[in-house]
Amino acid sequence: MAKAKSRSNTTFTWEGTNKKGQSIKGEMMAFSADLVKAELRKQGITPKNNRVKKKSQGLFASKGKPITTKDIAVFSRQLATMMKAGVPMVQSFDIVGQGHSNPNMTRLIMQVKMDIEAGGTLASALAQHPAQFDDLFVNLVDAGEQSGALETLLEKIATYKEKTEALKNKIKKAMTYPIIVLVVAVVVSAILLIFVVPTFAELFEGFGAELPAFTLFVVGMSDTLVENVWLFIALIAGTIYAFKQAKIRSKAFRDFLDRLALRLPAVGALTTNSCVARFSRTLATMFSAGVPLVEAMVSVAGATGNSVYYKAIMQVRDDVAAGTTLQVSLSQNKDLFPNMLIQMVGIGEESGALDDMLDKVADYYEEAVDDAVDNLTAMMEPMIMSFLAVVIGGLVIAMYLPIFKMGEVV
Repeated sequence: MAKAKSRSNTTFTWEGTNKKGQSIKGEMMAFSADLVKAELRKQGITPKNNRVKKKSQGLFASKGKPITTKDIAVFSRQLATMMKAGVPMVQSFDIVGQGHSNPNMTRLIMQVKMDIEAGGTLASALAQHPAQFDDLFVNLVDAGEQSGALETLLEKIATYKEKTEALKNKIKKAMTYPIIVLVVAVVVSAILLIFVVPTFAELFEGFGAELPAFTLFVVGMSDTLVENVWLFIALIAGTIYAFKQAKIRSKAFRDFLDRLALRLPAVGALTTNSCVARFSRTLATMFSAGVPLVEAMVSVAGATGNSVYYKAIMQVRDDVAAGTTLQVSLSQNKDLFPNMLIQMVGIGEESGALDDMLDKVADYYEEAVDDAVDNLTAMMEPMIMSFLAVVIGGLVIAMYLPIFKMGEVV
């Protein structure tokens, strides 16, 4: 499907007279002032000359929040509800757009609406905004338009988006807690080494006695950090920047991280269950929409979010295109695709209810991800507390050791 270039939608203020000759004014979103005038004339309003202008944003005007996956899911659900109630599509866009609290989402909805009014299909209008509507979304909408079941497909898309977003949030939950604790530990340790330890070091100089080896080690660390604090900050910032750039620019590095995520203890099981859940949910959604299995595999592979699974699923696609059943093809890579998935796919293929079986598999592995997150958090809590006790407690003990020794001498 060819994708047209996205155009900039702007808010215009206008003034005009209605059929009764009354002066009225308002605001309208459009691609140009000429389109605003044309739309006003359709509504029986005669715009005044030089009174259709771009709305001034002001110096401190809010740009609105970024558009999230949740916004797209809510939009899909609301549009499906409106259309099921018999509201025309263009009017549905007006209602959904005006009721949204995020100006950026409202602007996006109005852009899609105007493309439809210009004669395009919903799928082609959505395809102009790939950042918000990916190939999977567009393909499902296209299938819904061709089959005459657009409302049903939009509901399926909303459900799919909600479930996949919930899955992402579970994984973020597992990763965020230990990262925050480790960052806090590093910051607290740096504060102790830069500000507290030097104070104790000055105090110890007046003792005239030899300091314990552990205390000398910590004082040495403090001196090194104080003397090179900006160098350490630059190294940390540079490392983070280099990591992000390598992840963006290097496919080999991203592939390495994906392989590592599958092999790490505890994290590997969580990643595997997540990929299997996404695979099952995406394939179930596309298959139930009537998208051919071979065509669906491209979107399914991308939805897993892991290059190892992407390559494996593309190989499955080639096998299925060559005439192999999905079950047989999946069974050739049991390291990535568990037996339960393979067996349920076999049952689905034999019974003609593949989408139902895949939905059940997705539910199972989404629950498995939830359990894995809880187990991982429970396992890491004592480890993190032990780490904090060793690092922070060690610094405190190092500072008080000379004082304890003085007490013993006295």
